[in-house]
Amino acid sequence: MSQPAVPPPPAPDWGRAYSAPDLTVYYAKARCIHFAACIRGLPQVFNTAARPWIQADAAPAEQVAEVVRRCPTGALHYTLNSGPTESAGPTRIEVRANGPLFVRGELLIAAPQGSVHETRAALCRCGASQNKPYCDGSHRQSGFEAAGGEGMEP
Repeated sequence: MSQPAVPPPPAPDWGRAYSAPDLTVYYAKARCIHFAACIRGLPQVFNTAARPWIQADAAPAEQVAEVVRRCPTGALHYTLNSGPTESAGPTRIEVRANGPLFVRGELLIAAPQGSVHETRAALCRCGASQNKPYCDGSHRQSGFEAAGGEGMEP
C-alpha cells in the first residue's frame, strides 16, 4: 500500500501560513509588489478588506494553487496536502516596462541572506529596492523608466 504524498516543508522565506483542509498558502509580504494577480484571480480567497486577507478554504484547493502560481513575484506559495507540488516549468524572463524582471523557472537566487531555490521572482532592475535582489516596488517612487518586452497582461 502506498503512502499519501507528503508536501515538502516550506522554505524559510515563504512567510505567513494560511491553512485550509486541503492546502496551505504562504505569503511573504516583503516579496509582494501588489501586481494583484491573486486578487483578480480569486477575490473570494484573496481579499485585502478581510482579516485574515487570505481565506484559503474559500475555493477548491486546485483553483487556489493555480492562482498562486500566477503570482509573478514569488510572494505567494502553496503546498497541497495531497497532490503535486509546484513545478518550475521552462525558464522565462520577462522585462516589465518601467519595472522589474519577472523570472520563472528552476531558479537559484544568490541573495545577501543566502542562496534561495525558487520558481518565481520579481528582480529589481532600478537599483532602488531595499530588498535586493528582489523588487520592492521602489521603481514607482524613484522615477525609473526603461522599456519592457512583451509579456503578461496586468
